[in-house]
Amino acid sequence: MKNSEIKENQTYEVHIEDIGHNGEGIGRIEGFTVFVDGGVPGDDLRVKIQLVKKNYAMGKMIKLLNPSPHRIAPVCSIAHQCGGCQIQHIDYREQLRLKTNIVKANIERIGKLEGVVVHDALGMEKPSRYRNKAQFPVGIVDGKVVVGFYKKGTHDIVDTGSCYIQHEINDHIIEIVKQYMTRYKVSAYDETTGKGLIRHILTKVGFTTGEVMVVLITNGREMPHKEQLIQQLTHEIPEIKSIVQNINTQRTNRILGDECILLYGEDKIVDYIGNLKFYISPLSFFQVNPMQTKVLYEKALEYADLKGEETVFDVYCGIGTISLFLAQKAKKVYGIEAVDAAIQDARENARINGIKNAEFYVGKAEEVVPQLYKQGITADVVVVDPPRKGCDAQVLDTIVKMKPERVVYVSCNPSTLARDLKYLDEKGYKTIEVQPVDMFPHTAHTESVVRIERVKG
Repeated sequence: MKNSEIKENQTYEVHIEDIGHNGEGIGRIEGFTVFVDGGVPGDDLRVKIQLVKKNYAMGKMIKLLNPSPHRIAPVCSIAHQCGGCQIQHIDYREQLRLKTNIVKANIERIGKLEGVVVHDALGMEKPSRYRNKAQFPVGIVDGKVVVGFYKKGTHDIVDTGSCYIQHEINDHIIEIVKQYMTRYKVSAYDETTGKGLIRHILTKVGFTTGEVMVVLITNGREMPHKEQLIQQLTHEIPEIKSIVQNINTQRTNRILGDECILLYGEDKIVDYIGNLKFYISPLSFFQVNPMQTKVLYEKALEYADLKGEETVFDVYCGIGTISLFLAQKAKKVYGIEAVDAAIQDARENARINGIKNAEFYVGKAEEVVPQLYKQGITADVVVVDPPRKGCDAQVLDTIVKMKPERVVYVSCNPSTLARDLKYLDEKGYKTIEVQPVDMFPHTAHTESVVRIERVKG
């Protein structure tokens, strides 16, 4: 069937065969691809077409004719409204299978690679309450304070009493802030007018230490009755070690501003990944699923296969988490990251762990990596953990010139991963195996770590 034969606002019966990168169901109407939000592979649906493009259509589920055996009732009552969990209505074992298949399909279709071993995705025994960081927008709906997450595709706040994937302590923090705002008539920020005080509540939890940080993002410096809020928070939640006010007066979707004011306790909390200690500050980045981060990093270390005499490049190193894991097994590690604050954190994390064989450079990877190479600094092993857009071409080109024995690629985007693996394959490197790791259960996101080796001769 051609797209011209499919009409908007018409209904069709669709069998769902797969899921897309955003968790939507994928089906076909006589061979023409249709994306359906909420569809589960195995479903038979009646779908109303909302949009028709050249190569695909988008539809809305009108009726569930025959449910997939993998369809389940979401644990969360607002899962279909909230934009946080896209696939909570799919059985968890099936989620893992689908994520594994997404990685396989991208490597075959985009990477054009054959013979690559793609292992089954490593999931969690208990795929709930795994996030150590939460960002809750705050607003007013019908005269009441609401705190939660944005509705799918909008900036309308879905009031969230409890979140299945966030740490339980957030439920208590949210309730106390709501009570404070209601009792003292503290205004919530309205992004349409730019007026109002409380914009977001940001929480960070050290899963190993139990330490909690609460960050109140405000549209201004003055915060009425803040002493009463601090007293209630710290009295009812003794795990709180830090309360910070972050100032953001900009008309922007950016959550955090640049200025932080310490209201209580320390300006940072502590957590561990494995045996390594990390300081977590209001503005610093830290992996949001510490349990699966350990799984991911241990696999990266296994694929690096370090013997103790290697020089390692950790490109896109962030706050140095992978770098410090590598440094325990390598002779020397060079970490490269574009964000200056992240490099400052990386250096501090190296110091508090007594690691002296890790050196960190701030700058764009596509500039720093070639500069180091020109200075005669080369790597035996290169680890890359790029953003969703994948590696810059100059980074890949320099890696090829450097001729490391192994490359370990950590990816959060299967399609750009496959593109970059194809490039390396054409330049004398072979992708050996891929291990997907489920860092974000009940979402459509897939993380992978890949072992790549230089072809001898």
